[in-house]
Amino acid sequence: MQIIENSIVGTRSAVLRLTRRGGGPGIVIFPMLHVAEPQFFRAVEARLRECDLLVVEGIQGESAAVDGLTATYRMMPVNEESGLVEDDIPYGDLGVPFVAPDISGEEFQEGFQGLSWKVRALTWASVPVVSIGQYFAGRRTLLSPDIEVNDLPTAQDELRSEQWDAFFDLLLDRRDGRAVAAVAEVVRERGDEDIEVAVVYGARHVPGILRGLYGLGYRVVSADWLVVVSAQEP
Repeated sequence: MQIIENSIVGTRSAVLRLTRRGGGPGIVIFPMLHVAEPQFFRAVEARLRECDLLVVEGIQGESAAVDGLTATYRMMPVNEESGLVEDDIPYGDLGVPFVAPDISGEEFQEGFQGLSWKVRALTWASVPVVSIGQYFAGRRTLLSPDIEVNDLPTAQDELRSEQWDAFFDLLLDRRDGRAVAAVAEVVRERGDEDIEVAVVYGARHVPGILRGLYGLGYRVVSADWLVVVSAQEP
């Protein structure tokens, strides 16, 4: 299943709708890129206002490791010619209750410090190189086929070494589990209500979240596309 698609029109995100047999809360997954054209964030914002509850990604609290990793994409909109902006959706001001079950900055920092020294050294060494590249070629990066995400394991996933498994467990798997647990709690507490729950997480988290929701009996019943970055120059 395609989650982020690159095509002649640009890069698009599939808004996925899930239901389960017997009714109860419907789930709408918004696969996000942290940097996009402003129109993408406005379109997502409008749809979120129509939901009943939001489950939102976001590491809260200080972490040098988080600051370093996010710098690689925060450099894109610094180049104003890119026409890109960082996610500016005011989740707390949408008039819709939300939960943010992500790990804390302290938890992430502790987990990062527990990684092998080689992984930490390579990560820190790559941050300035990638950040400079994203400043000059951020839009091109988001319009590359490499940006695509689907729900199948990639060749990169299958070639991961044990030391990088720990890194991706921290970056993705552990946080995916928190999102699924938050949805599972809503389903337990409000399982007889006809409500719509939005899951707003980075696209790379979506395959893991989908697997967790499948375990709760949910299945994707429909999808439609939002343009993240247009192929046309800004």
